[in-house]
Amino acid sequence: MNAATPATRAALGGVRNAPTILDAVEAFGDVARAAGAEVDEDREGVAAALAEGIGDGEDPLVALAAVHAAGAVGGRTAEDLLLPLLTGERPHLREHAAWALASGPRVDEALGPLRAMVGEGGFAGTLAEATLESWDPGSAPRAQERAASRRGLTVAQLYLHGEIDSSLRHAGRGDTGGIATLLVRLGDALLEEPGIDRVLTLSRASEREDSDQASPEKTGACEAADGPGHHYLGIPVPLPAPPASRSWTLRAAALAGIRTQLAAATPVDVLHVRMADVGSWAAAQVAREHGIPLVLTLAPDPHALLAAREASGELTRATFVEADLREHLVFRIRLLRALREQAEALVVFPRPDLERDLAAWLHIGPEEPVHVIPEGVDVRALDEADRQVALAMAGGTPAPTVAAALAELDALLGTLPPGRRGLPVVLSVGRLHPVKGMATLARAWDEHPDLADRCTLLVVGGDLDRPTSDEADQLALLDEVVPRAEGPARGLLLAGHRTNPTVAVWLAAARRGRPGLAAPGGVYVCASLKEEFGIALCEALGSGLVVVAPDHGGPPTYVEHGTTGVLVDTGDPVLLGAAVAEALDLAAGPGAAERSEHARAVVVERFSITTMADALARVYQEVAR
Repeated sequence: MNAATPATRAALGGVRNAPTILDAVEAFGDVARAAGAEVDEDREGVAAALAEGIGDGEDPLVALAAVHAAGAVGGRTAEDLLLPLLTGERPHLREHAAWALASGPRVDEALGPLRAMVGEGGFAGTLAEATLESWDPGSAPRAQERAASRRGLTVAQLYLHGEIDSSLRHAGRGDTGGIATLLVRLGDALLEEPGIDRVLTLSRASEREDSDQASPEKTGACEAADGPGHHYLGIPVPLPAPPASRSWTLRAAALAGIRTQLAAATPVDVLHVRMADVGSWAAAQVAREHGIPLVLTLAPDPHALLAAREASGELTRATFVEADLREHLVFRIRLLRALREQAEALVVFPRPDLERDLAAWLHIGPEEPVHVIPEGVDVRALDEADRQVALAMAGGTPAPTVAAALAELDALLGTLPPGRRGLPVVLSVGRLHPVKGMATLARAWDEHPDLADRCTLLVVGGDLDRPTSDEADQLALLDEVVPRAEGPARGLLLAGHRTNPTVAVWLAAARRGRPGLAAPGGVYVCASLKEEFGIALCEALGSGLVVVAPDHGGPPTYVEHGTTGVLVDTGDPVLLGAAVAEALDLAAGPGAAERSEHARAVVVERFSITTMADALARVYQEVAR
């Protein structure tokens, strides 16, 4: 080891020798701290050590650690090492240099290159824009005076990538997935908790003609959100909005919209964010500006997927640069850490090995307080849907909305040829997104020796008429398995997105069957590659359906393998097909009714939305104090 700057060089060696990519990224902070401790005594030595790290052509993680350490050290070190990168020919280091400069004071010589990057757009331009804003504190609004508190708390919750309204009419379309259902149901349930009288649900302003964005319920102006109740507030963004995975360029629009809404809705007592995305990035900044305490639902994303990809050999240090440029892995990991450090309270979902996973992926020890709170579903709505479907089966007259939902399902099942009617339904509900595994499920169903002959596969989700780019990709993959025109004849039905109340009716109908169209004993399949909890899956379980679910993440905490469902590696079509067949056997086998009632009881007792709201209300009250 060089005698000069031993701590900085040792820290860089720690990054180089870290056993995993996640450990290496976690060690970036060690390099910055070591360099900061040694720079006053030996600035030239620190600069030399970091320059060697930046020039490391074999290990991109060492280079990135040195870039971010230079930004943290600031001053001449940052100028000498990072300015050349802004105009250099290595896009990866250029991007990270623009970001790292935000850690230190303004560097006048960097203004021109950073402004040029902003003009070029893209993720690098967004980082450059954020750095320029951090150097100009006057550009951000001053903290608001907190108005006198209401009789109860105001809780704000955010999901930028969906279009959320009380009817959940956009559910399953684009990125409006299970979290939209959760926020609607949770917001309503929180209002039943003592001490909370106003909930603000912020989401992307709708770009669609059938939206209620212009109605008093969801508004771009906050006057309508002044009184008690659950209010839906739109954040305008440039349209068409990109998919969530490519939405970082929405940062400026998100900042402006969230600032406007929360300033007008003062006082806001708590802001709850749920993922390390552009919405949470912007919301956290606004929370700091306005002095609003932050609550974070902490999920190991992208940590878990990154660890799995590295373990499989798909992702290595040699391939990391390309992956990071495409997926912004380091940024997302460090953004989650920043959110953790700002949050007044951390909420996590149950996992089979929660403490191990938190320690391995997020470096959270048992001494760091977290609130383990599972997500919840509206069991009352599920029970009422089941009661209404049973009434219809008995020849009664269900509520008009239920009758309409059953008519839609019957019309869809009616497209099956006569020889395929009367089979049980395998139902899957979710966004048409790669992580949801709909194409894998279709392939598993089609390639299994007899599964396609035993059941009808019904996929609910996606905008079939105006698909997003992600949806179009998934529809193309589904067409490779069964062309859409041949779907009904072969037993594969695509329903597109449906409202949450309609889905509740269809879940009950899948279990009970439809006269002349579908046999009882249907099952539900969640083919997601990952599922931190699984709202739609839990709703299916609460409807009494036998389920197929991922054997990792949140589902193993509530799906009892061989009793209420089947846990499986959902990424393997062969194993997934066998699991679906096993689930059909369970649904039709002896004791099916008892297992169904047990599944519903588990959801009622442990995973109702009221249970979740009660637990979160206590967290909010504590944070607000």
